[in-house]
Amino acid sequence: MKFVLVIGPQAVGKMTVGQELAKLTDLKLFHNHMTIDLVSHFFDYGTKEGKRLVSLFRREIFEEVSKSDLYGMIFTYVWAFDMQEDWDYINQVSQLFESRGGTVYFVELEADLEERLERNKSSNRLEHKPSKRDIDWSEGDLKKSMEDYRLNSLEGEMKYSNYIKINNTNLSAEEVAMLIKEKFQL
Repeated sequence: MKFVLVIGPQAVGKMTVGQELAKLTDLKLFHNHMTIDLVSHFFDYGTKEGKRLVSLFRREIFEEVSKSDLYGMIFTYVWAFDMQEDWDYINQVSQLFESRGGTVYFVELEADLEERLERNKSSNRLEHKPSKRDIDWSEGDLKKSMEDYRLNSLEGEMKYSNYIKINNTNLSAEEVAMLIKEKFQL
């Protein structure tokens, strides 16, 4: 079992890269908005109920996938590196897959703000992430999160052996997916 965690700030291209990587491999894509947008029909993600349900659905999916005979999964996540609870969450998910013989791969994406603001309006993003269709709100949220959190790691901070950091400002999703596939021999 292979668990590929694609991390980075909003609109950096995590889902799009995940889509391309899924095309190149037998990995299944589980992007973080699959649960957020499902739950948002009932509860705002920022609410206690919304967060609990998103967490519950993700945990159950991870549990079943980690026990399955699937080749593996790609999961996308916005990791606030300055929040211990995000470190704890990633370690918990990683340990679940590793405890069942899986291998975890960390892919960190970073891109310039101007590029991310353009990607925030892309048709692929808006098609697959209904909560991002209010562009003014989405753009404001993207900028505010940059002020509130550190969404890319510092040099040397990531100590995982299966780790790659890619600045994809000027790379296509296909190019990034191929780099990941080759680096980790997926």
